[in-house]
Amino acid sequence: MEELFKKLNIKPKNLTLYETAFSHSSYINEHKLKNDYERLEFLGDAVLDLVVADYLYNHYKENEGEMTKVRASYVCENANYEYATSLGLAKYIKVGHGEENAKGLYKKAIVADIFEALLGAIYIDLGYATARKVILNIVVKYIEDPSIVFFSDYKSSLQEYVQTNQQSLNYHLVKEEGPAHDKKFTVNVEVDGIVYGTGEGTSKKEAEQVAAKKALSKLAK
Repeated sequence: MEELFKKLNIKPKNLTLYETAFSHSSYINEHKLKNDYERLEFLGDAVLDLVVADYLYNHYKENEGEMTKVRASYVCENANYEYATSLGLAKYIKVGHGEENAKGLYKKAIVADIFEALLGAIYIDLGYATARKVILNIVVKYIEDPSIVFFSDYKSSLQEYVQTNQQSLNYHLVKEEGPAHDKKFTVNVEVDGIVYGTGEGTSKKEAEQVAAKKALSKLAK
């Protein structure tokens, strides 16, 4: 990982954290180890969210709604996948044989999650200031380039639509299936108690986005 650390311009203290950040649950289960990347991903997601929100607050004059939309565009799965790919993170990911055979190393959801887990590791190991510097070095060039547009946050757009029309909005997890290393989620989205969209994905978040997209296309007709 020396090459990666040089690219990020960091000097890690606790290498175990970074090993954990790149360890998928399938690898942990197969080798009977203790921790996978999921807890670090949870933390990294929050740190990324805060840093991007802070940057937008200090550099843009938009209102809360507009800033929320912009932030969502640069902390979504597609954006995280792009950041991870630009850093070449896939080659460091450790997955179990089953996941590897299913090309798990290159699944968008896993690669995107690993990016957040790495941020979580940097935050714990080197503190907020370093994590913030790393994030800004990676993300700002995308924010400042208007030609780069990431996946639209359909959930936020749907939330806006139903609020404007004073309707209720709920997401329901219909089904969760598959082994821990290869989960598949099915989610329904209801507007005023009526199902307007059903989405599937390798994460609950992804399934909700797919469901929201379908709901928007129906409501727009």
